[in-house]
Amino acid sequence: MMKLENNFDTDNMRGLVWRLAFPSMLAQFVSVFYSIVDRMYIGNIEGIGELALAGVGVCGPIVTLLTAFAFLVGIGGAPLMSIKMGQKHMKGAERILSNCFFMLLTISTVVMIISLLLKNHLLMWFGASEKTFAYANEYITIYLLGTVFALMTTGMNQFIICQGFAKTGMMSVILGAVSNIVLDPVFIFALDMGVKGAALATVLSQLASFLFVMCFLFSSRPPVRIRLMGIQWKIIRKVALLGFSYGLIIAFDNVMIISLNAVIQRYGGPERGDMLLTCMTIVQSFMLMVTMPLGGITTGTQTILGYNLGAKRPERIVKAEKNILFLALAFTGIMFIIAQLIPHLFVCIFTRDEEYVRLTVQAIRIYTLGLIPLGVQYTIVDGFTGLSAAGTAISLSAFRKMIFFGGVFLIPAVFGVENIFFTEPVSDIIPAAVSSAVFLMVFRKKIGLQKG
Repeated sequence: MMKLENNFDTDNMRGLVWRLAFPSMLAQFVSVFYSIVDRMYIGNIEGIGELALAGVGVCGPIVTLLTAFAFLVGIGGAPLMSIKMGQKHMKGAERILSNCFFMLLTISTVVMIISLLLKNHLLMWFGASEKTFAYANEYITIYLLGTVFALMTTGMNQFIICQGFAKTGMMSVILGAVSNIVLDPVFIFALDMGVKGAALATVLSQLASFLFVMCFLFSSRPPVRIRLMGIQWKIIRKVALLGFSYGLIIAFDNVMIISLNAVIQRYGGPERGDMLLTCMTIVQSFMLMVTMPLGGITTGTQTILGYNLGAKRPERIVKAEKNILFLALAFTGIMFIIAQLIPHLFVCIFTRDEEYVRLTVQAIRIYTLGLIPLGVQYTIVDGFTGLSAAGTAISLSAFRKMIFFGGVFLIPAVFGVENIFFTEPVSDIIPAAVSSAVFLMVFRKKIGLQKG
């Protein structure tokens, strides 16, 4: 058995949070980076760059929507496994892991088949125009063939991290990222495959990460490994119920982006709509650099909360939450400063067109006005998920989506389509205040810590 990288029973809480949060955050940042590299290369394809980028932008919500199924199992099962480990019930932890493996393998296969059958309809529903459809279709067709690799890697990696192997989990992501960065220029430019090459490079990179994760979890190195056990529907129901909250968050995040794209096309018209959609693709790429690492901090440390809940150590849960919140606010604070002061450096990676740059820089500054409160929202919602409080997490997340949807449909109609970028800060600030109030009312009771 491999020596644990982290001991949830005895390690200093600040150091423990940092050692789990930093590799998870870095892994997500690297993952976002290679997604951005895809878009950077695509945006610089001679003659078609801007339109191809808009087409791939339409695929973005579909790709992330698929990822929701991975988190349904990964984020649903990992906290439950952590609780069992905290109770020193290792056989129960193994049963959860094995059921999650079969659950995710089945889901990813079914999702791949359904998505391939519906992809043309999905692209049009999600905002593709006549000019961008061909590029979106080229990318998503190849990408979907690797759905099993992508979902299995993302979902099962949570079970590596929740056992304390945060660095190993990080390496699985870095392996895929480096592979993608190396393969992108080869397929896109050297082999002249264009958008198809970007998708193929991504699929092969996901395959590399998938093999790494599977080799680790089937080996004797982790304390809890995948064993061939019978399916237990009771476990699957528990995983689905808890994971539903985070899966719903991811799914609705994408529904929001889809709605955003559709409204942009409707109010912007054929020409202005495609331009605004390209700008939104770049804005969303920047936001991924915030939300994915932020999610790495708040989900990568969930195992600390679940483990100590199972071990009945509420004081350590409180210490963990304080340190997690500090890291989340520090990260979002830094990203807020970058977004307000130097967004043009990021935008110019994708395009040099002056009008595109001007509009996108302005959009990023508006879109990121609520970044710091967003750190509070992530800490609270993911914290409740880690404590197996699915109902509270779902409710708080759903409230934020309602605010966003209201902005998507009201702001363009009343103030004009170019003001649609104000939707994000409104949906970051108001829900964070509500979530904070709920947290103060129910958190101590949830962890079994009496007031006073």
